Amino acid sequence: MSFDSPAFWLALGQIVWINIILSGDNAVVIALAARSLPPKQQKMAIMWGSGAAVVLRIVLTFLAAYLLKLPYLQIIGGLLLLWIGFQLLSGEEEDEEGSEKDTAGNLTAAVRTILIADLVMSLDNVIAVALAAKGDFTLLVLGLAISIPLVVFGSTLMIKLMERFPVIITLGAALIGWVAGDAISHDVAIKHVFEGDATLTYGLKAGCAIFVVVVGKWLAARAAAKAHQPRGA
Repeated sequence: MSFDSPAFWLALGQIVWINIILSGDNAVVIALAARSLPPKQQKMAIMWGSGAAVVLRIVLTFLAAYLLKLPYLQIIGGLLLLWIGFQLLSGEEEDEEGSEKDTAGNLTAAVRTILIADLVMSLDNVIAVALAAKGDFTLLVLGLAISIPLVVFGSTLMIKLMERFPVIITLGAALIGWVAGDAISHDVAIKHVFEGDATLTYGLKAGCAIFVVVVGKWLAARAAAKAHQPRGA
């Protein structure tokens, strides 16, 4: 499709709109991963994480149809998301000493967390983008590139909201658990168990969301208690 074709601009609009709809959970993950960093590192984590995530989505678009056919891949991805939810809610990735070296390490850890989470959460999403692009690589890259500012803005807004309303952190971790349950229920090896049974499907999603919150809160409480223990105790 050429730039002067109405079909090109219609497809581009569809890709951008799809990414607006599908990027909400990614913005939450980015905000959770970057919230404990100093302001300068927050911006770097959001920019690097969002940019790398978009590149990752471009690659995934060409692989997703194949990857989604692999048994147990989404189960593994869902379990990985649960682990990420535990870490983000418990704050175990946060800096204890506050040194510049530790901050740099946390920045790397935050970007790594963003990429891993986006990898798992995007497998289903990129199918919709690929269908809208209809095999046009230029259209695909443009649409995803335009989406970067949307993810960056959403992540920055979420961090500010988390600072003002800490309960959003818990809700964000629960969302990660919900997405993990959704990924597990769609794995080709077991999806036949969940097809046609909405109660079982939503039960798994809700169970994973609650599990992340409960375990994450427990890990956070344990870390807080350990931090208040006298050194050498």
